[in-house]
Amino acid sequence: MNEVLHSRCETVSGKQVSDLPLKVGLIVGPTGIGKTALALEVAQRLGAEIVNADSRQLYRGMDIGTAKPSAAELARVRHHLIDVRSPGEPLDVAQFRSLARAAIAEAAARGRRVLVTGGSGLYLRVLRHGIFAGPGAAPHIRRELMESAHRHGVEYLYDELRRIDPVAAQRLEPRDLYRIVRAIEVFRLTGVAISQHQAQHGFSRREYHSLTVGLRMDRERLYAAIDRRFDAMVAAGLVEEVRALLEGGYTPDAPPLSTIGYRHIAGYLRGETTLEEAIALAKRDTRRLAKRQMTWFRRDPEIVWIDAESGAEQAYILLAEFFES
Repeated sequence: MNEVLHSRCETVSGKQVSDLPLKVGLIVGPTGIGKTALALEVAQRLGAEIVNADSRQLYRGMDIGTAKPSAAELARVRHHLIDVRSPGEPLDVAQFRSLARAAIAEAAARGRRVLVTGGSGLYLRVLRHGIFAGPGAAPHIRRELMESAHRHGVEYLYDELRRIDPVAAQRLEPRDLYRIVRAIEVFRLTGVAISQHQAQHGFSRREYHSLTVGLRMDRERLYAAIDRRFDAMVAAGLVEEVRALLEGGYTPDAPPLSTIGYRHIAGYLRGETTLEEAIALAKRDTRRLAKRQMTWFRRDPEIVWIDAESGAEQAYILLAEFFES
């Protein structure tokens, strides 16, 4: 069993072993780069379990459009935080952190190594370094903002956020209604941009002893892979998946269905566009998301970069040495 899991009062460098932080490996990268396949291979060889940090794979019924691991893949390696909420129960970053910490602790208590994998940079950062909690929710502000989004569209609120907090706006997907509302809410409650609050927080507390492996790929190859993957999603039944969600009463104007792919196909199903136009727009917006994700990850000095297409062995060696050291 990993030394950090021992309960006896053995010491290492003057500290009780039981007081040392847990070791957690992370595999990160932009959407469509192949994190799932690589993480599965590495986790199986390490005897590790995977904690999902993809913000959309948390939701039941959103399988095809999120590239969720298949039943066979889930059978190969135990996963945590897959299908933990319905689409009508949006999960914020603080709730994700709480669930992820519980999953990591539970797996570690059984002597299992843990890999966290996903493309949500904010989720990964708060898991490693803690979170800026901020003021509590203000129902009257949220109600006003949600009504405004319903009348004028999410883009209207995103434009407001760009005016009051361009740093936060640059980090967010323009249709991420929940986080846009929260950022505006924090500004209205405190008079200070949420990005300034986060900068002051610094995310400096170490939650775990971690090694973060990042996957990289030539941009044109990544964009081509993204386009192929979306075509495969449509062929696998994405239109039918979105139709079932809409018939279940979920709205594409609210998270998580307001995200890329789902809102585009919903627009087609509501007669707002053709299927061909919806697919083209979804591919474009996915490429833009991948670019923003890479910009986020490149600012992270802790990431050890490897080639996404040929780096599985390197990732395994890096993580094996990390866990065994």
